Amino acid sequence: MEAEANSGSPEDSWARIQRPGEGCRTVPLAGHVGFDSLPDQLVNKSVSQGFCFNILCVGETGLGKSTLMDTLFNTKFEGEPATHTQPGVQLRSNTYDLQESNVGLKLTIVSTVGFGDQINKEDSYKPIVEFIDAQFEAYLQEELKIRRVLHTYHDSRIHACLYFIAPTGHSLKSLDLVTMKKLDSKVNIIPIIAKSDAISKSELTKFKIKITSELVSNGVQIYQFPTDDESVAEINGTMNAHLPFAVIGSTEELKIGNKMMKARQYPWGTVQVENEAHCDFVKLREMLIRVNMEDLREQTHSRHYELYRRCKLEEMGFKDTDPDSKPFSLQETYEAKRNEFLGELQKKEEEMRQMFVQRVKEKEAELKEAEKELHEKFDRLKKLHQDEKKKLEDKKKSLDDEVNAFKQRKTAAELLQSQGSQAGGSQTLKRDKEKKNFYCFTVNSAVCCMLHETQGPVWASCRRPFPAQQSWASLSLIPP
Repeated sequence: MEAEANSGSPEDSWARIQRPGEGCRTVPLAGHVGFDSLPDQLVNKSVSQGFCFNILCVGETGLGKSTLMDTLFNTKFEGEPATHTQPGVQLRSNTYDLQESNVGLKLTIVSTVGFGDQINKEDSYKPIVEFIDAQFEAYLQEELKIRRVLHTYHDSRIHACLYFIAPTGHSLKSLDLVTMKKLDSKVNIIPIIAKSDAISKSELTKFKIKITSELVSNGVQIYQFPTDDESVAEINGTMNAHLPFAVIGSTEELKIGNKMMKARQYPWGTVQVENEAHCDFVKLREMLIRVNMEDLREQTHSRHYELYRRCKLEEMGFKDTDPDSKPFSLQETYEAKRNEFLGELQKKEEEMRQMFVQRVKEKEAELKEAEKELHEKFDRLKKLHQDEKKKLEDKKKSLDDEVNAFKQRKTAAELLQSQGSQAGGSQTLKRDKEKKNFYCFTVNSAVCCMLHETQGPVWASCRRPFPAQQSWASLSLIPP
């Protein structure tokens, strides 16, 4: 067997050693080389660079999202409390630098402000989906750059989504089902029952079963803690059966026995946050932070981001294989897409050229038709003007004839009048002398009229206000 392996040229033997997969040989080492320190090198490098972890908290206002974050990381994060008067869903992102021992963590907490507060909740999930896609798009654009700085790039992709369920004790709301269904292919969803001390233990057990049944029946894929790693397979398998976690958050510390513990004080007793008999807070902290934080980061990159990246590149026209299912490199895809784009561009250019020529011809025809109509209109107006001018000239001639005739008649009349005035001058003077003067006046409430001539009054007539049916009385004046 060894002779068979050593047969052939040295180049073939070197190729067999270098080629991974089938035909690759395992070569024993004669002594210590040192590449077994690679894990330590990776750890040291990762610790020096630090880690980042991004959590999305989705739930209605008042379910204790901020309080639970403070309890999980044992600190007090700054933030303004949300109100129920938001016109729409807004995502508020805050980044904090945390330090534990010699490990640094850049923690980003994104909360959904106003989620579930609107009367119309139909589109409440859309701002959340758009925010997650925006983080994926920002990372993809950084990857596609010629000069990438991914080692210093602040990764803002959401690694875990804590979905807060109201402790109704009945079933999931339609808003919760729709939102989780829209998010399950984009983020790792970990459902939790918030303020679980609001319902009894028996109701809580039934509520968990009801939630799990509804999630399965509606096809909602929640995050399952991995069981492929033997070191954590047992604990993760056990914790998967406890989903969704029933949690309680509190930053208040009370003295219980001889210890100070985080708890909530009620009139009927005390609920201890870190007591597994009271709630699942410890289970959530173990699974989210201490055991599976790196797996959540890896799932985000290898599953959700890769799905977004693949769909986005396919929309851009990039493919892994050609129509014959043969491997297709990125360069070949780029060349094919470029040629396709140039062909489409040429086709559109030709179509636009033909369209331009056609429109020019149509415009020329329209202009010629308009020019013809203008000429016809000009001819009509010219003829109409000539006709009107001729009518006006005829009318003017008729008026001139009438004026001349009138002048002739006027001249004849003036001549006759002058002759008549000379002949009747003496008669007119005689009549003027015979003219008599006639006067009316009032005397003692009586109206009198009198004819007066040059020699004096001739007669007078008066009317008095005699009784009814009385006639006029006349008085004749005799000249002296």
